[in-house]
Order: sequence, then C-alpha cells, then structure tokens
Amino acid sequence: MEIIHDPNRKIFSTIINGYTGYVSYQIKNGKLDILHTIVPPQIGGQGVASQLVKATYDYAIDNHLKPIATCSYAAIWLQRHPEYRDQ
Repeated sequence: MEIIHDPNRKIFSTIINGYTGYVSYQIKNGKLDILHTIVPPQIGGQGVASQLVKATYDYAIDNHLKPIATCSYAAIWLQRHPEYRDQ
C-alpha cells in the first residue's frame, strides 16, 4: 500500500480501488495530534486505518513530536502500541 504525505494539508492518504482513505493531523506544542481517520467502507477491514495511523505516528517520532490522538480510532491504536504512546 502506498501512503502519501501532504504536509501542506497535514494529511496522510492512500487510494485503493479508487477509494481514498486518510488521516488528518495537526502539530501544536511539540505534539502531533491525529484529528480524523477516514476509511470508506468499500476498503474497510483491510488494515488501511492502522497503516495510515502508523505512518503518521512514524512521521511524528522521526520529527521529535509526541504522538497524541483526538480521533477515537487513533486513541485506541495508541493504547495498543505503547511503544508510540510512551515517546
């Protein structure tokens, strides 16, 4: 799966079978906050959301930003991946 980062729009996205899934985020006070994780039902159940969130938080860590989540999906993802939460 190819994930594309658009730092100007603060979005990580992917297109699968013509459907776009994406994560939107904001950076504030040294923290990267995932605001929304959107995956159309047509491409759901394939791990798309998880891969988008992981790519976003990998970017956060690479840029010395603390991963946090407003988005409920991303918050659960962080609970399941303490190696990101505890950065």
